[in-house]
Amino acid sequence: MSTHLRYIQGYPEPILDQVEQLIQQGKLGVWLKQRYPNNHSITSDKALFEYTMDFKNRYLKKSSPLSKVVYDKKIHMVNNALGLHTYVSKVHGGKIKSKNEIRIANLFRQAPEPFLRMLVVHELAHIKEKEHNKAFYQLCCHMEPEYHQLELDARLYLIHQELTHQGLNQQELNQQEPAAQEQLHQKSQTNKKG
Repeated sequence: MSTHLRYIQGYPEPILDQVEQLIQQGKLGVWLKQRYPNNHSITSDKALFEYTMDFKNRYLKKSSPLSKVVYDKKIHMVNNALGLHTYVSKVHGGKIKSKNEIRIANLFRQAPEPFLRMLVVHELAHIKEKEHNKAFYQLCCHMEPEYHQLELDARLYLIHQELTHQGLNQQELNQQEPAAQEQLHQKSQTNKKG
């Protein structure tokens, strides 16, 4: 199994085979672009908070309040996650108050809206259900009926982003290679003269 397929590890073998084939043919990006042609315009933390609150007010009216919803640049690298739901407990006047915060990986600041929606729904579901159990996924599907398909497609988006990023890094290396070879050639010529 390709290392890129770690994002979809645990999915059925036919899906893994289809994805591997799309990668080998260089068509994963085309497939994603056909399904999700446009990125969302929710790029500020304020807009993300409002977007999240719309879902919360529609589906989780009686749940604990949210104090913060932000894009986080470190989340994917540090936590190996796409989103985080955290509780911040503070002592205030002898009472412990906890605040709910949602952090979304910065990668999704410029992504198709359905992927952002899936992540927001996922993190909101953690307000009521802490564990990834049957009730958790039922709540996700209640808020977003296409939750499972969007989760898979978001994972494919991650694979594509990783492959594209590595491809760009390889292009940079290839562009640097002739310059490095020229430097080595110049050094060898200098050594011959000395």
